[in-house]
Amino acid sequence: MVDLSVKIGNLSLKNPVLTASGTFGYGHEFADFIDLARLGGVIVKGTTLHHREGNPYPRMAETPSGMLNAVGLQNKGVDYFIEHIYPTLTGIDTNFIVNVSGSSVEDYVATAEKINQLEGIPAIELNISCPNVKQGGMAFGTSPKAAEEVVAAVRRAYDKTLIVKLSPNVTDITEIARAAEAAGADSVSLINTLLGMAIDAEKRRPLLSTVTGGLSGACVKPIALRMVWQVRQAVNIPIIGLGGIMSATDAIEFLLAGATAVEIGTANFIDPAITVKIVDGITDYLQGHNMKDVHELIGGLIV
Repeated sequence: MVDLSVKIGNLSLKNPVLTASGTFGYGHEFADFIDLARLGGVIVKGTTLHHREGNPYPRMAETPSGMLNAVGLQNKGVDYFIEHIYPTLTGIDTNFIVNVSGSSVEDYVATAEKINQLEGIPAIELNISCPNVKQGGMAFGTSPKAAEEVVAAVRRAYDKTLIVKLSPNVTDITEIARAAEAAGADSVSLINTLLGMAIDAEKRRPLLSTVTGGLSGACVKPIALRMVWQVRQAVNIPIIGLGGIMSATDAIEFLLAGATAVEIGTANFIDPAITVKIVDGITDYLQGHNMKDVHELIGGLIV
């Protein structure tokens, strides 16, 4: 037997495997494929203060070893989530975490205040790094001052575990991580998608309606790993690593680089059971290396 349990702030996870927002719906969509209770947690799709239609189609495109998306945070707003989605989640034995997005500091705060009242939601992931919206989003995640402002404002309004999702579209991600920590973040998650584009050469037009979008998938893993390792040297709060995790081995590499937990994103579109396979794979690795606790693995990179 091995102990896979970890803590992110005051949030206790039975294992370090979470789902990445925007790739797993609200969890129910995958219930036919896996037992959701086997996961450390489910981070639900991005939630905003008001209803958002998202960007026009086409808004997804396949790329070599990855995909581009420009969905644009389509959702029915936080009140709809509270009234219609939240009641369906409370009987499932895992942690449900809400990814909170906004176009202004006030939007973030108002959404966080509403979710703070939900007893069954133990944490939020503050998305200050989405490259697919015209207002807000990535703007907060590319400036240390702006990041600190929005995180501090939400921290004053939200008293549970606060995770801040960081953008890779910056010169030095450690500056943003330090700003989030200074403002009261309990954890940082990284990376969000990289800004990219794809072109149809025959039509001489971009494949996405928005021209650019967020690149994810296996192709971003080396960048994500490097950034997780850099941020581990810069902050004292736990890190959640994501970006191109397609297998248990990928997840183990993120843990070795210093992540306390991982999020699985694009891989869910390829294999809807990949999350539990990664849980099992981490267990097998620990047993195969005579480790009894996942903390023997976390930050264990030899350099």
